Amino acid sequence: MTKTARHELVVLGGGPAGYVAAIRAAQLGINVACIDDNPRFGGTCVRVGCIPSKALLESSHLYHEAKHRFNDHGVVVGDVKVDLDVMMARKTKIVETLTGGIDLLFKKRGVTAYHGRGRLRDSESIEITPSEGAADDQPTLITADQILLCPGSVPARLPSVEEDGDRIGNSTTALSFPEVPEVLVVIGGGYIGLELGSVWNRLGSRVIVLEALDRILPGLDKELGNLAHRSLKKQGIEFRTGTMVASARVDTSQSKPCTVEIKDGEPIYCDRVLLATGRAPATDDLGLAVAGVQTDRRGYIEVKENFETSVPGIYAVGDCIGGAMLAHKAMEEGVVCVERMAGIASEMNYDVIPAIVYTHPEIAMVGQTEEQLTEARIPYNKGVCPLGANGRARTLGDTEGRVKILAHAETDRVLGVHIIGPRAGDLIAEAAAAMEYGASSEDIARTCHAHPTLAEAVHEAAMDVDDRAIHTA
Repeated sequence: MTKTARHELVVLGGGPAGYVAAIRAAQLGINVACIDDNPRFGGTCVRVGCIPSKALLESSHLYHEAKHRFNDHGVVVGDVKVDLDVMMARKTKIVETLTGGIDLLFKKRGVTAYHGRGRLRDSESIEITPSEGAADDQPTLITADQILLCPGSVPARLPSVEEDGDRIGNSTTALSFPEVPEVLVVIGGGYIGLELGSVWNRLGSRVIVLEALDRILPGLDKELGNLAHRSLKKQGIEFRTGTMVASARVDTSQSKPCTVEIKDGEPIYCDRVLLATGRAPATDDLGLAVAGVQTDRRGYIEVKENFETSVPGIYAVGDCIGGAMLAHKAMEEGVVCVERMAGIASEMNYDVIPAIVYTHPEIAMVGQTEEQLTEARIPYNKGVCPLGANGRARTLGDTEGRVKILAHAETDRVLGVHIIGPRAGDLIAEAAAAMEYGASSEDIARTCHAHPTLAEAVHEAAMDVDDRAIHTA
């Protein structure tokens, strides 16, 4: 006999968009349930993406600092070694703590949690195939007044790359290598490839990044991308831009177990291959066609301004609707969507979505790049502060990088902020807040910043927009 349940709102997907939307809905008094086919909620970001990768980035950075930089501070250590098992265990514990935290939040707020593969049966109901962690008495058919689709995204695949989930795999595979590969080939010069490439480079791998375009980090401000290229190359990562991969396969007949064939070039033999060519919407096998939900040719769910799909009462947010595939963008969309359902006039400002690359130095940006402003023929002034002029950066021994502020030449309104340097990801929050409130560079320049802090570089760059920087020539 089919077990059924009914809710006012059912959220399909428990990643950043889904679990945040469910919690906000519960806060607003909506009877809400959240369905996810994984044993723990959190989606790609918490389980196999943002959080575990940042854990490994931090651990590998500390190892690199101990091995190469501690002596600069008068801290003398002995033979520094990597215990990969301990490093991986720390990563796992962080993930378990955060996913467990979502379970506690659901219980506290009254969100009903279901574990299983959810598929639309029609515009008002979802069938659930129970998965690991599902309660014995869990319903298999859920009906709802409204449905919110938050399936997220999956690593993009290349037909010519034969992934085996071990020697050749995606970002999830690269989070759990059992040993440090002697040679790692990374296909793709975006943020995922560079972050995970940095982890294994610091731990001792020879990392070769293959990028089809003529530059790495193509979505970033070109100046910052060039600075990042130079810095990461100095750290030992090899870059081959303008390089097309013909195929990649496991081939144990060679000196190395993996062979990467290059169009118009010599093959590369390596121990492991990381395919990092972006992400694709996880919209397969959701019953979209059955319910009448329309997608575009790439599989993204088409939505109106209020996030409603082609079917009244069914909504979608996050990676599955396109745009920047960022957890914080997805979270914000989830909140805005359910607030609108509750009659709150909530808005989403896509012009102020910060993005961060957690390499070292970190890279962060919000707003438009110089290239975009030039193409749009928008007049702008630029202010720059090199980190070498910042006292706090000097005390950290981390002076590589700069802050760049772009402001409208006529109104002085801040149009874009681009930072490369220590803790850029934290510094960008001030810029995002300023832009959200329509601040001018003068507003930032007239705001007293504490000394000595890295944030003073933002202040100095704002002053430089009007050619009145104090601490830089």
